[in-house]
Amino acid sequence: MRRLKRLLSFCLLSLLAAGLFSFGWAQPADAARGGRIGGGSFRSAPIRSAPMRGGYGGGYRGGYGGGMGFPFLIPFFGFGGGGLFGFLILMALIGVVVNGLRGVTGGGGGMSAPSLPTQRADGPVTLAQLQLGLLASARSLQDDLRRYARTADTSNSTGLQQVLQDATLALLRHPDQWVYANCELGQVPFNTAEATFNRLSMQERSKLSSELTSNVDGRRLAEDVTPSAQAGDADATSEYIAVTLLVASRNKIAIKGVDSADQLRTALSAMGAVPAGELLALEVIWQPDGAGDVLSADELITAYPQLKHL
Repeated sequence: MRRLKRLLSFCLLSLLAAGLFSFGWAQPADAARGGRIGGGSFRSAPIRSAPMRGGYGGGYRGGYGGGMGFPFLIPFFGFGGGGLFGFLILMALIGVVVNGLRGVTGGGGGMSAPSLPTQRADGPVTLAQLQLGLLASARSLQDDLRRYARTADTSNSTGLQQVLQDATLALLRHPDQWVYANCELGQVPFNTAEATFNRLSMQERSKLSSELTSNVDGRRLAEDVTPSAQAGDADATSEYIAVTLLVASRNKIAIKGVDSADQLRTALSAMGAVPAGELLALEVIWQPDGAGDVLSADELITAYPQLKHL
């Protein structure tokens, strides 16, 4: 058992080192300013004690009857585009496995009484990240997002669900400006979901040079932002708007991919339909958001390498 623990620990460290080496946080030298709306709460459902079964004679699951039991469920997970999103979800699952092994092998060699297992009503959490690269001619989208930031109530799940619905509807209204898209989807255990969500959020926020517009957990911050102006004589097709939707849900989200405009439309509709009672957390992040800021094609692909042309 100790050898197995050492092997798993070695594999975890190797994967972590490889991931940090492979998934550097690429960012253009002159990153555009951006905006952000979001919030959420990963409050757990009440814990209830599970009844004791069988006693010491071998009825206790995962205990004395022989073999190795795992006092947790490893949920299904999958991700569409790989990259840091998939790596973080994999790390969350490996962390659960390692912690479970520690719990199984952490006791002494004596016949100590097993502790009562507990059961949570919380199942695995679905994390979905959808990113779009739109032509800059969809400038009314930026105006819509700023308006949501000014008026939305992000202090509760009902308000966040309204933001999610409004943001997905705003994106659905600009199909002619859709150029690039990517969607990644996975499930992680509840006790690792908040940390994984926060890491993904920090990754996307790091692509902004600053946040000019912000409404998170009921706290608003909005600097004076004049309407976006053209930067030089750049052609409209070389300027883009990037939008990221990051959602944590108690239940699965029916997204199969975004390889075409039809699939992207279906994915946006599925994300916008997540009910308030299932929505744990939300981030809507976009750039550019400042007057005169420009996001060129090269900057877009550098900052969002997982994007695929529709």
